[in-house]
Amino acid sequence: MSYSIQLYTLRNAIQDDLPGTLRKVAEIGFTQVEPYNFVATAKELGAALKENSLAAPSGHAPLLSQDQDEIFTAAKELGITTVIEPYLPAEHWQDAATIQATAAKLNAAAKKAAKYGIRVGYHNHAWELESTIEGRTALEYFADLLDPELVLEVDTYWVAVGGQDPVAMLERLGDRVKLIHIKDGPLNTDTKAQQPAGQGKVAVWDVIGAAKSLEVGVVEFDDYSGDIFEGITESLTFLNAAGPSAKAAEGANV
Repeated sequence: MSYSIQLYTLRNAIQDDLPGTLRKVAEIGFTQVEPYNFVATAKELGAALKENSLAAPSGHAPLLSQDQDEIFTAAKELGITTVIEPYLPAEHWQDAATIQATAAKLNAAAKKAAKYGIRVGYHNHAWELESTIEGRTALEYFADLLDPELVLEVDTYWVAVGGQDPVAMLERLGDRVKLIHIKDGPLNTDTKAQQPAGQGKVAVWDVIGAAKSLEVGVVEFDDYSGDIFEGITESLTFLNAAGPSAKAAEGANV
């Protein structure tokens, strides 16, 4: 299993010292990162990735509100092969016509991205799960409107906050899910209460196991009341120590 860290988690540290922050990320043991809004910082970010032997297989960028050619050009320079639309607010998920329009825009973005050798994805929050369209969650309704080449990065924590079982949701979304956000906590909207993986109410390993076509698991905190570098270290330690191979070994010793 391959793990990455969503750099939004470290946004405050990055604002102060991008190269130093990525150096700490590498020292903690991450080999991959998921940048956000990377167009403006592409040159500095690219140098820091190279210096610390970090890859960026995916990245977040506002595809539906900024110049897509600029985004895809920067992504290609950084080695990002999946560009993910990270956020569309709740009003975009309340009716079928608006969701259809969003899907059409992302389908068009994906066609443009393909010319750069890049694919497009979408990352959810809670409201895509709280809204129901024709008897299904808005996220599932939306997924069925996407062209086959588009992928989903399911934020499993926000699925649960939105009132859905993330394991069942991943199973229903199937092979479209290529990335997930791994986070933990009390399953509410208090982002500062989020916790390192394995310390909250998310059944982390059941969630990971339900994503059958998973390529990258991306650690993320929307916020954190403690030292964020300690938080991401604890998450990675949990994931590395309690991964499938460790669980299999444990079962063999029973």
